[in-house]
Order: sequence, then structure tokens, then C-alpha cells
Amino acid sequence: MNQPVHRVLIVGGGFSGMTTAIECAKRGFEVDLVEIDASWRSYGAGISIGGPTLRALRTVGVLDAFLERGFAGDGVNLFAPDGTPLGTLPTPRVAGDDVPGGGAIMRPVLADILAQATRAAGVNVKLGCSFEGLDAQDDHVNVKLTDGSEARYDLVVGADGLYSKVRAALFADAPEPRYTGQGVWRAVLPRPQEIVCASMWLGHKVKAGLNPVSRDEMYLFLTEDRPTRAHVDAAAAPGMLRDLLAGFGAPVLQSVREQIGAQSSVIYRPLESLLMQRPWSVGRVVLVGDAVHATTPHMASGAGIGIEDGIVLAEELARHAALADALAAFEARRFERCRIVVENSGRLGEIEIANGDRAEHARIMHETHHYLAHAI
Repeated sequence: MNQPVHRVLIVGGGFSGMTTAIECAKRGFEVDLVEIDASWRSYGAGISIGGPTLRALRTVGVLDAFLERGFAGDGVNLFAPDGTPLGTLPTPRVAGDDVPGGGAIMRPVLADILAQATRAAGVNVKLGCSFEGLDAQDDHVNVKLTDGSEARYDLVVGADGLYSKVRAALFADAPEPRYTGQGVWRAVLPRPQEIVCASMWLGHKVKAGLNPVSRDEMYLFLTEDRPTRAHVDAAAAPGMLRDLLAGFGAPVLQSVREQIGAQSSVIYRPLESLLMQRPWSVGRVVLVGDAVHATTPHMASGAGIGIEDGIVLAEELARHAALADALAAFEARRFERCRIVVENSGRLGEIEIANGDRAEHARIMHETHHYLAHAI
């Protein structure tokens, strides 16, 4: 695999796929991106963003758009269920002295920002399309697409998410996504003036939080234990979320609870995780993002480490003449960082389910934030 890389195919148009495409195009590669959803939609409500992710967005060139359309603030305020302050978790300004240490944005808004940047970078985007077959040779990969076309690439990047079809095609013994025993509820609501940064209320078995996603809106998130992976009927979701909030006496959460009704868009998602051991590549095909390291939202870093993947992969492809060396360097830079996020996020969930040691919970959050502040 000593032939230089010129043509790259990205399978999947999520955050990691778009970032990989943007960063590769910046370095002069010819990049095609295929996305199975013809409308290129991104589902979900708000998404919390840590300082390291803001730093990555600055590298990609979309931080200004994030700050314009999302929200950034310093610190995470912690409260008891009745609203008694418990302290503030600091969030270092790792993206620069001029950028707050954290923030949040509507997931579809961040997807739109990255989609615009992807097209602006000159990436050839083909929607309603994915791969149907991969025929890997020593010096190229022949790819058959679902629209019937065929093309030849120097590198194929599988960025097609938690249930990656590229991963299934490459690794017959790859791990399956694991349900963690928790689910998360999300809803978008008007933002009261007092919510200026991420805030969390730590209940006995349920944790609730509010985070601004724009000047006018915030999103509510709430985690609860569920022993089995369950589907929640959309019509029943608002009432179920109101019931879960009933145990919180904090006035702001009770005000939020009163706003949730049949008209509210409430999303419930079972939490799953996956960490695939190295290698993440076979020949001229490599996996990035949730395809190899899907995490729960406890460290607000899942999107961030996927975005970082795209930056690092493009850097190493530009740095090495041999593809094998570039992919080895990419995995060496990414595995430990991603492992720490996945495993520490999972451990936080275990502590919450068991109503375990709050000191351990705080220590893991502090140590992980400190680690992620280091350069990628």
C-alpha cells in the first residue's frame, strides 16, 4: 500500500463522515461521500458539546457558525433534586481563551452547518445512495454502489454509524452494540434567562439537566434506569417524562414539567455503546466514529471524538506516503482517547444505576475532562 492516496470514498454522512470529507478535501484529495438518507436528515433534539469538541470544530472551520446558531457557556452547575446548589464542574477553555468551555446545539442544526461546509469544500455528495459491494485489491478498492454505479478508490472510509454495514463487511467477529441499562429522554423548550450554561439535578435514580441550544431555546435531558431495551410510544412519551420529573422539587424543573404536554416533541433513546479493538482497518478500508467507538452521552464527547477522527485521519493521510503507515498512525493516535471516553462514560452509567459512589463519579468526570483537554 505504498501508492499515494488520491481518491477517497466516505460511506455515511453523519458528523464523523462529513468531517473526514471536509478535512480530506482541504488537503487536496478527491472526495466522494455517499449517504443512504436521500434527505440527509439528522434526527434528535439537542446535543451537548464539550470544550475539546469546540476546539475540533474550530479546526474544521465551523466554530463561528456554531457560536452563531448554537450556544456556548462555562461550567456545569450541579444541584440536588430540590434545587440546592452542590457546586460547579469547571469546563476549561481548551478551544481558546475567547471560546467558552462548553455548549450545546440542536443536532439537526450542527448537521446543517457541517453539510454546508462539506459542499463548500468541494466534496461530491451523493444522497439516497450507499455501497453494495467492496472488492479490495492491493492498490485500490472497487466499489459498487446501490444506484448501480461502480467506481475505483484508493481508500474507503466507513462512517456509517453504530450499526455499520462497512464494519459487518470487514469484520465477521466484530462486537455488537451493547445496551447499557439506561435510556435518555430529550425535549426542546423555551430558555429562561437563568439557564446560561449546562445545569444538572442529581436525583436518587434519575438525573435531569437543562442546556441552552440557542439564544431562545434549551433542551431538557433526563436519564433513567431501564433493565431492558424498550420502545416508547411517541403519544405516551410526554406523560411519561412528566411523571419522571415529578420527583424533582427544583422550581425551574417544575416549571419545565408544566410546559410538557401532548404538543411537545419528546424523544426517548435507549443508550448503547460499542468499542472495537484494533485494527480498525483492513487493507484500504478503515472505520471511524460510531462504527468503532459509540459511547453514551455521560461525558458529552461522542460527537466530539467522531469529529476528531476525521481530523486525525486526514492529517495522517497527508503526512505519510504509504497508506498502511497512515492508517497505523491514525489508530495509534485515536484508540486510547476513544477507549477512555467509551469506558469512562459506561462506568458513570453503572454508578448511576447502582446509586454508587458519588465521589468516584465526580473523580471520573474530572479526570476525563482533564485528559480530553490534551491536544489530539
